[in-house]
Amino acid sequence: MSSLADDTRWLDATDQADLVQRGEVSPLELLDAAVERIEAIDPALNAVIIRWFDEARATATGPLPEGPFRGVPTLLKDLWAHYAGQPLTNGCQALKDTMPLSSTDTTLVSRYRAAGFVIAGRTNSPEFGSLPCTEPTAWGATRNPWNTDHSPGGSSGGSAAAVAAGMVPIAHASDGGGSIRIPASACGLVGLKPTQGRITLGPYRDESNLGVELCVSRSLRDTAALLDAVHGPGVGDTVIAAPPGRPYVHELGVEPGRLRIGLLDHHPLGGPVHEQCALAARNAAALLESLGHDVEPGFPAAMANPDFGRRFSALWATNMGAGMARIAAQLGRDLVPGDVEPVNQVQSDFARGVNGVDYAMALSATVEFRRAVQQWWADGWDLLLTPTLGEPPASIGTFANDASNPMAPMARAAQYVPFTPAFNASGQPAISLPLHWTPEGLPVGVQLVAAYGREDLLFQVAAQLEAAQPWAHRRPAI
Repeated sequence: MSSLADDTRWLDATDQADLVQRGEVSPLELLDAAVERIEAIDPALNAVIIRWFDEARATATGPLPEGPFRGVPTLLKDLWAHYAGQPLTNGCQALKDTMPLSSTDTTLVSRYRAAGFVIAGRTNSPEFGSLPCTEPTAWGATRNPWNTDHSPGGSSGGSAAAVAAGMVPIAHASDGGGSIRIPASACGLVGLKPTQGRITLGPYRDESNLGVELCVSRSLRDTAALLDAVHGPGVGDTVIAAPPGRPYVHELGVEPGRLRIGLLDHHPLGGPVHEQCALAARNAAALLESLGHDVEPGFPAAMANPDFGRRFSALWATNMGAGMARIAAQLGRDLVPGDVEPVNQVQSDFARGVNGVDYAMALSATVEFRRAVQQWWADGWDLLLTPTLGEPPASIGTFANDASNPMAPMARAAQYVPFTPAFNASGQPAISLPLHWTPEGLPVGVQLVAAYGREDLLFQVAAQLEAAQPWAHRRPAI
């Protein structure tokens, strides 16, 4: 690679934007360096599946907004994030075959552009984002830069692999059950799931699907600065988080005071948790105690109630069915066998048997669960500490589709992600931090969860941890 591609590979987005601001490099030079890295590194990873480099070069040489990330190259996840004039497949073979072009930006993508980013392409995602890996039939498996026999997680696995390998410093990601935090853990990155209602999902989606969007990054300051740039409601939003009292970047370095932190280092429903994941949480607990916080065993009792998962399935399946109906409308025809993967087809089929009462009861169960989980914070706890995942990064093929048992990947996923989905249902902010590596060199994240709307507290405590146990020097060998 060229010297510029090497020199900028491990700079975070804040540092790259600073180079542009000082006139030391141009946006085009930064973009070309990123393109060079993508072309050199991605054949081993399969992270960047749709590329519009020529269009990105035209953007980089044109008038860019004076945003905080002016001239910084980035990538969009191939899931629901419409970019006007570019294709979006949602990891689906039927859409890959037709490659429909988006007519407009989603609101968040328009805010990315207003922040000054130069968007160069799309990153791989599992079909409809339904699994915690990134191995869609349409585009093939994305591999983990730390060990290519392993998955980068999902559903934002392509974005995480691209950032972890140094192709771009930051990339778009979304999270409906852990899909920012899971790949952040698997790839040694920072992954913040914002509060539900913090960032609009307009104009096509709303908060009813429990998903949120932001990024995966290598530094807290990048994540904080991006949240500052893109937060806020959109037209027609009905769930709107109260605005922050000051910019999130100003929370970095602020002392949070002595906090009461609960530690959950075991599976809330009694399943297995890998010893390295439990160790990661316990080590983080010891580090937090050394920083002056009180850490003791504790977590919301509602997380140990198996009834919620069963009642929630009607809501999850109905959302999948609705998503597939939108795809059929986009294609202008009914979906036929082979258009979508078995794990998603069976959920859509299940949704056809869900009546209005079933759906209403699932919504009611979500409300009950949300209130029960948030009550734990109202009762005097400040943060919850958990492993992000129940296991280190899974091997490629762990969640493979099985036509004879279509729900097998979802059952396996439940074992892998016991700690993340609860906080999509509760709407609370949660962050995965890269604080542990296995003896084999695989990243293992820890998760901190705050009360609704308290990203400020997450940034304060995460910054303490980043200063006490830095991770920027850790880089995969690829």
